[in-house]
Amino acid sequence: MYSGQASAREEIQQQVRGAKELDILAVRGLGLIGLNDSMLRAHLGRQGEGLRVRVLLLDPEAPALALRAAEIGESAESLASGVRLAEARLRELAGICDIEVYRYGMLPTWRVIRADSTMFVGAFDAGWEGHESATYKVMETPHGPLFRGFRRMFEAVAGSAERTV
Repeated sequence: MYSGQASAREEIQQQVRGAKELDILAVRGLGLIGLNDSMLRAHLGRQGEGLRVRVLLLDPEAPALALRAAEIGESAESLASGVRLAEARLRELAGICDIEVYRYGMLPTWRVIRADSTMFVGAFDAGWEGHESATYKVMETPHGPLFRGFRRMFEAVAGSAERTV
């Protein structure tokens, strides 16, 4: 367990550098992958076209977005603009990796970064952003329910989400 995403940063980046698959469940994802100086974006170019990336972002039109914006003291308009900016920036990665971006509509609970068989999980709650949450490293093991449960949840959210990229 890490006190927050910042303390797990180096290990997350290390896992992503060697990964073949990267899944991200976030609200807007700008600090994770959307901006040039985000935590993961620079590490994608080193992977070549062998990396498969799926990013799930909160739908800027969903009622849950206004609720999430209120929870963090931000306007819904600003949060929605951030999601749209992230989508535009992620679209630019199409030449670097195999990328899929989706919009989901439910109130975000979990922030997930999965690099192959290693997952980093934090939570969203009223008053704090996902990167401020304690971050747990969850490894895939033969009998471990957490990795399987979070992966199943990711797949379910992706399955009901709208693909935009």
